[in-house]
Amino acid sequence: MNLKQLIRDFADLLFPRCCESCDRVLQGNEATICTLCRISLPRVMTDGLNSESLAFKFVNLPEVHSTHSFLLFTKRGKVQRLLHALKYKGNKDVGILLGQMFGQELKAMGHVPEAEIILSIPLHPKKRKQRGYNQSDLLAEGFSRATGIPWSGAMLERIKYTATQTGKTKMERRENVQGVFTVKQGFAPRSVILIDDVLTTGATLEECARTLLAVGCKRFHILTIALAQH
Repeated sequence: MNLKQLIRDFADLLFPRCCESCDRVLQGNEATICTLCRISLPRVMTDGLNSESLAFKFVNLPEVHSTHSFLLFTKRGKVQRLLHALKYKGNKDVGILLGQMFGQELKAMGHVPEAEIILSIPLHPKKRKQRGYNQSDLLAEGFSRATGIPWSGAMLERIKYTATQTGKTKMERRENVQGVFTVKQGFAPRSVILIDDVLTTGATLEECARTLLAVGCKRFHILTIALAQH
């Protein structure tokens, strides 16, 4: 056993590292999410009812060529705990790891979309300052590491501060995000992956796509770490 391993084992005795999904103490080389949770987190199957509901989320936008969600989000479930750790407990590693896992699994299935760039969904500067980072940037970074597709968190900007989407109807969500995004001048890729944490109605992602359409983008792929069940 080398010195680095001894130091880590000693640190684990004093300050045990726990899985952000189930709170079990991490063992050996496990990091952030334990092996059991990595295997058993509820996936969105490519041929099930959840996958069918995904196909209809953006039916009004024919430029959206594919939609993929990685995990199923349920209240008080493991996926909610992971996203809570990412967004409110400052655990950035959760975001990068989930993005990587998503990219690796899509790659293994041969479902990685062909796109020029991955764009994260931006936070308003005020909210980003409060949180210290944008969780979607971390998801994009992890997905980029797994697939080799470049990513950017700077080409899309949120220019209006809006109330939370939580508790709003689909129509209210659309109205809430209307006109809140802008695109950096001169940026107009033809094919884009948009990535975010949770897909509920899709209003925010749809508004991002429409903003990019207005500057000449032609093809979109929507990716989210989680799909909210209703």
